Amino acid sequence: MAYFSRSGNTRVVAGLIHRTLHTDLFEIRPATAYPEDYLETVEQARQERDSGRERPLETRVSNMSDYDTVFLGFPIWGETAPPVIRAFLSAHDLAGKALTPFITHGGYGTGNSLAVLASHAPKARLIPGFVMEADQERRTMNQVNDWLNGIKINS
Repeated sequence: MAYFSRSGNTRVVAGLIHRTLHTDLFEIRPATAYPEDYLETVEQARQERDSGRERPLETRVSNMSDYDTVFLGFPIWGETAPPVIRAFLSAHDLAGKALTPFITHGGYGTGNSLAVLASHAPKARLIPGFVMEADQERRTMNQVNDWLNGIKINS
C-alpha cells in the first residue's frame, strides 16, 4: 500500500487498511516537501497541476513487481489527485496490477482523480475504491479565521 497525506486524514485511513489487511506500507513523499502553510501548498499544487509538472519523489517502491494489488491513498487537491501521485504512477509499472484507490476530500468529491489514475496507469486494473469526506484542515482554518474576523481587539 502506498499513500500521500498532508494533514493526516489519508494517513489514518492508510493505517487502518495496513493493520486490517497486514499490508506493507509506503509513504509517498516528494523530494522537496510542500510548504507547511496550507495556502502556500494550495497555490504551489495549483501551479503544478496547471503546468502538468510532476513533483520528483523522495524514493520509489523498489520491489513493486512483488505486488499484485496496490492500494493507493491520497487527498483531492484542486479537484484532482496531487501532482506527487501523478509522479508516483509515472515512476512505477503497475501493468496487470489491481489498483485500488482510497481517497479523502474536502466535500467536492473525487474530481477527475480517477481519470488521472486511468491515464497514468493505463495497464492497471482500476478497482472501485474508498472515498471519504475528511476536510478538517480547511474547516479548522476557516472557523478560526471567521472567529478572528469577528472579534474586536484593542491594540
